[in-house]
Amino acid sequence: MSKPRLHVGIVGAGLGGLAAAIGIAQAGHQVTILEQAAVLSEIGAGIQIPPNASRILKRWNILENIEAVSVRPSDFILRSYHNGKILSKQNMVPFAERCYGVPYLHIHRADYHKILVDEAERLGVKIFLGSMVSGIDFERPAVRLAGKPDFDVDVILGADGINSVCRDALLSRPDPPHLTGDLAYRIIVKAEDMRKQPELQEFAEKPAINYWMGPRSHVVCYLLQGGSLYNIVMIAPDNLPEFVNTAKADLQELRNLFQYWDPRLQKLLGLVQETSKWRLQNSEEMKSWSHRSGKFALIGAAQAIEDGAVLGNLFGVIECRSQIGDILTIFEHLRKSRTTKVVKGSTTLRDIFHLEDGPMQQERDRQLTKEAPFEGFPNPWADPVFQRYLFSYDVEKEVELAWEKYVAGGSRLNI
Repeated sequence: MSKPRLHVGIVGAGLGGLAAAIGIAQAGHQVTILEQAAVLSEIGAGIQIPPNASRILKRWNILENIEAVSVRPSDFILRSYHNGKILSKQNMVPFAERCYGVPYLHIHRADYHKILVDEAERLGVKIFLGSMVSGIDFERPAVRLAGKPDFDVDVILGADGINSVCRDALLSRPDPPHLTGDLAYRIIVKAEDMRKQPELQEFAEKPAINYWMGPRSHVVCYLLQGGSLYNIVMIAPDNLPEFVNTAKADLQELRNLFQYWDPRLQKLLGLVQETSKWRLQNSEEMKSWSHRSGKFALIGAAQAIEDGAVLGNLFGVIECRSQIGDILTIFEHLRKSRTTKVVKGSTTLRDIFHLEDGPMQQERDRQLTKEAPFEGFPNPWADPVFQRYLFSYDVEKEVELAWEKYVAGGSRLNI
């Protein structure tokens, strides 16, 4: 019996939707992405690609394209906000490739997005722009589009971001994102301008990820686009008005917020011509990502590339249409607990980075400077347990084990 060729509809052409489209199209299925924007673009600046994602991109044969517009950071460096003193360092070059077989990378989000779009279209994925989703018919299944006919497919995957119509439809109620209490100032400066400042040359010439940790705030900086641009993200308490999620930022306000930090940051801010601030929001964890019809699932929250690869591998082994619901259940089983752990880890890390001056901050800094890395170490990239959990994840092996268990159970879900 020949395997079915399914038509998979994906709502959203962000990184998560594109990753799922590539994975599933490589498995031989028809894929259509419905995107509300009239023009494809990606908001933001830098994004980090850890080895668990690089491994997938390598298997998709696009890692070479990614690396052509990426930077390999030499080290993760945690610094004191007072004076920039190094508290902890974790090597990435050559460590990442030696231990995990693939590199850790920085890339401009727009470059990343374009490479994924190009690969999806090369594989025959259709991307329909200007497709405003108004609802989901889970049983049919079909995507309801404003001002257009319903779009019928075999499976629907929701990857429409933080303000998700698909999520609201699955919950049968509005579920707006929740405030984190923080906002981000996102800044890009030219590395050539930094090289003219002796105090900043170190950061412009050595491609490391630098974090400054301070009271209720932190700063992360790294090079992009072959070292020509410097990406700066400054996290601070949210002061945006209600219902305003992005706004132009006053540079003096920004400088005042960080006036008692490492003087080199003040020098860096002196190069900034303009910036915006973005409210940081997230969604509450859901009981389930999939609909009881077995024809719909949400994807692409915290680890979009992994989600796409898992789906691609699962759709690569499906043997008949009646297994679609089981495939989505296995996907959720494989992904939900891992995504939850990583998201909670990020929230915990924010609290560790944002400690006020005092006994807890002093103990954190003592551990970073005096102790060998251990499970729960304040530098998660040096934490031997969490680092391996995050970086060594192998999608193909995880799917293979889950599928073997499924088949061994007589195609019953006892995973």
